[in-house]
Amino acid sequence: MKKIAFLALVFISLLSCKQTEWAPEGPTDVRVRNLQGDMTFTNVVIKTAGGRDTTGNIKSLGTILPGDTSVYQRVEVAYPKAEIIAEINGITFSTGEFLSTYMQYIGQQRITYEVYVSNLDNKILKINNVVYDEPLVLK
Repeated sequence: MKKIAFLALVFISLLSCKQTEWAPEGPTDVRVRNLQGDMTFTNVVIKTAGGRDTTGNIKSLGTILPGDTSVYQRVEVAYPKAEIIAEINGITFSTGEFLSTYMQYIGQQRITYEVYVSNLDNKILKINNVVYDEPLVLK
């Protein structure tokens, strides 16, 4: 009789478990900080997952003034690397594509990618640092 009661209790507790709305991989709130002291980034777009994993991970961030930071945008998953595209004086600059297949995701965090122009001639942006601002509290 005790076995049946125990199994019934386990069965009921399994049925009452609720799956969370988000997986531990995300969501992640991301933003970009323009470390360039003399250049405005316009039409900024961030792609936080490389390869074919792009759904929900491409966001437009608008214009970022020198030394300023964009607003947070929520993505499904983010990694320490991201593809960031921005126009500077009408010329497109990019960090370049990346493959996120073997990267560890950031998780439920609010983060800031700090970006600067590393090569003006080749139009290359570089992520200087990824700042973990605070844990993301989902309501």
